[in-house]
Amino acid sequence: QVQLVESGGGLVQAGGSLSLSCTASGSIFRVNVMGWYRQSPGKQRELVAVIMRGANKNYADSVKGRFTISRDNVKNIVYLQMNSLKPEDTALYYCNAGIKYSSSGPESDYWGPGTQVTVSS
Repeated sequence: QVQLVESGGGLVQAGGSLSLSCTASGSIFRVNVMGWYRQSPGKQRELVAVIMRGANKNYADSVKGRFTISRDNVKNIVYLQMNSLKPEDTALYYCNAGIKYSSSGPESDYWGPGTQVTVSS
């Protein structure tokens, strides 16, 4: 069984910074892609940033230059450093990971429960 647990959300003023982290634990052989998504009330869940095991990264246009994604492949942790936060960044942020539990088994998609980020104006 695999679990993803996020931490680091909270309330911050516009222009401030927050750092999120997400740890994958359980029966893990290899964690491939890791990423962050977010969802605001009334909106669809959207990609924020993803990072491949080899450290290739992709960002949503709305966060480029402000957010930085990184990972620790030994500890199976993904981080999201968020700077210059805007009120429109307010959302529930979800961690996502593609995880293989064995060398021959399939890769499965896992989600964390989410952590709230609120940016006040």
